[in-house]
Amino acid sequence: MRASQNNMSRSGVYRSWYAMIARCTRPRNDKYKFYGGRGIKVCDRWLEFKNFYADMGDRPEGMSLDRINNDGNYEPGNCRWATDKQQKRNRSSNRRLTAFGETKTVPEWGEDARCSVPTSLVMQRVDKLKWDHEWAVSAPLGSRRTRPNDN
Repeated sequence: MRASQNNMSRSGVYRSWYAMIARCTRPRNDKYKFYGGRGIKVCDRWLEFKNFYADMGDRPEGMSLDRINNDGNYEPGNCRWATDKQQKRNRSSNRRLTAFGETKTVPEWGEDARCSVPTSLVMQRVDKLKWDHEWAVSAPLGSRRTRPNDN
């Protein structure tokens, strides 16, 4: 199936597929260094648009192609249609903290009910004060101890 035969070449899903191929396979692409240049590949099946479309379907309005594991390849099981918010939270440059047995990005901790302080303070506690993640997230404002049992 050629994209132009079905007028798919103008669709959002085709543009997403084309951009994926370009950033992973074309060294002249301005994003190649972040994808193909660091070893991110497109699975053989998805080198053909029809297979990509069969696996991913239409791109929902307001969403874009996202790799669940940023170090993984573009392949079934590692890709999804994601919102802008999901995309931003899934960047490899995001800091992740583990507390209460869960690993989340700093902004996700900021939305968690167990986080009692602004995320900027959480990061100050972790980076400058060397607090453990759980205490950095949950200690109330004004806390000066590094851990609950410290004096």
